[in-house]
Amino acid sequence: MNNLAIAGSVWIASDIHLGPHVPATARVFYQFLDEACANADALILCGDIFDAWIGDDVARVSPPDWLAEVLDRLRQVSACIPLWLGRGNRDFLLGKSFADAVGARMLPDVVCLETDAGRVLLSHGDEYCTDDVGYQRFRRLVRNPVIQSVFLKLGLGLRRRIAQMARQRSTASNQNKLKHIMDVSPSAIEQAFRATGVVNMVHGHTHRPAIHTLEIDGHTRQRFVLPDWDHDHSAAPRGGWLVINGSGLHLHQTTSPEQPPSPEQS
Repeated sequence: MNNLAIAGSVWIASDIHLGPHVPATARVFYQFLDEACANADALILCGDIFDAWIGDDVARVSPPDWLAEVLDRLRQVSACIPLWLGRGNRDFLLGKSFADAVGARMLPDVVCLETDAGRVLLSHGDEYCTDDVGYQRFRRLVRNPVIQSVFLKLGLGLRRRIAQMARQRSTASNQNKLKHIMDVSPSAIEQAFRATGVVNMVHGHTHRPAIHTLEIDGHTRQRFVLPDWDHDHSAAPRGGWLVINGSGLHLHQTTSPEQPPSPEQS
């Protein structure tokens, strides 16, 4: 198990899904980054930072305006506080060269954080969706280093077309899946708690923010699910982050740029 010690106030967000199609979400996210710089001792973005990612060279070779701004904003954060970036199911090709370009560090897929609130198990979360056998097969395939190496040697245009076709197939496939299939598997969650002995687990991916209390082997455990972000296409704009500090773990929700942040749950 990978371990990472971070003292002080640790802020964690996931599933922002940045891209050219979400300008309002980006504005709220940049406000969040400013707040993190002012109030956090470290920031972790644990996957699906981008709605799609076809290789780090996209950020090096004439990045579009929206991406250039993301790069600049992340550099501003890393100049203030430590910044860690994780991979999700949509940006699994995010790599060290991108992290280096913005002054961040890459986060292991699953890591045990040593925090002021104790040990916390952190991941993107898709690895726990083990009931979705088809997705897990796809996940193993696209995370194969050989497959990734071949894909990254293709031209940017071809990679974009392949990624678009993959997203369309995934969307069509998900429409026919039962909701519980796309959520985490209770047995996988229990196994993770037993294997690590942690009291608290944090993940994103499912877009079902909540705090779940479980009894495992006679002990109380908590699973914090991070929210996804959407201030562009949802009738009820949403987003949020988790704060870990000496008083525990606390979920917060995003607000419009004109309003201050407020706690959602703790």
